[in-house]
Amino acid sequence: MSNVFKALSDPTRRRVLELLRERPMTAGELASEFDVSKPTMSAHFAVLKDANLVDATKTGKTITYRIKLSVLEDALLGFAKTFGLGEGRSDSAKDEDHGAN
Repeated sequence: MSNVFKALSDPTRRRVLELLRERPMTAGELASEFDVSKPTMSAHFAVLKDANLVDATKTGKTITYRIKLSVLEDALLGFAKTFGLGEGRSDSAKDEDHGAN
C-alpha cells in the first residue's frame, strides 16, 4: 500500500489519474497536458505502474495508459479501515455527522 500512497503524493501523478478517469490516453496525450520533460513524465508513469494504479499497453511505439480503479479503491478502503473510518460507527455517531438529533 505504501507504493500507492507514494504515487498519490505527487500532484502531477494525481492529475494523470484524473485524466485517465475520463478515458485511456497515450503517453504523448498525457505529456501534452503538463509543462515537464518527457523523461520526467516517464518517471511519473513508472511510479504509477509500480503502484499498480495504471495499466500500460504498447502498440508499436505508442504506449496507452488506463487507470486501474479497483487497485485505487482497495488502497483507499484499506487506509480508511486502518483509521477506523466508515466502519463500526454507531447510528447516533453517523446522525451527529449529518446534523440529526
